[in-house]
Amino acid sequence: MTEETANILIKRVPGWNLVKENDSWKLHQSWKVKTFAKGMEFLRLVADVAEGEGHHPDLHLVGWNNIKIDIWTHAVGGLTENDFILAAKINGLNLHNLLRITPTDK
Repeated sequence: MTEETANILIKRVPGWNLVKENDSWKLHQSWKVKTFAKGMEFLRLVADVAEGEGHHPDLHLVGWNNIKIDIWTHAVGGLTENDFILAAKINGLNLHNLLRITPTDK
């Protein structure tokens, strides 16, 4: 996928960012969860969606409450339309009860 196409598609997945790592484009997003257990639940929900899509993003629980997800298609070493579809499906998950809400989020 070209950078131009990625810049068009990124607008369809609010909250996600395009990042370039080792000459490959990836989708990235971070969240803060309420507790470690909520973080594990968050990752399980995302893993269920990803498995259903046959897609396997990099899922990270950093510290006790920081979730980071990177999506790209390993087989092509970069982004495909399927990566944006998975990001949209993750955005569609009901995760609000797991997330730590700060005053700036209201």
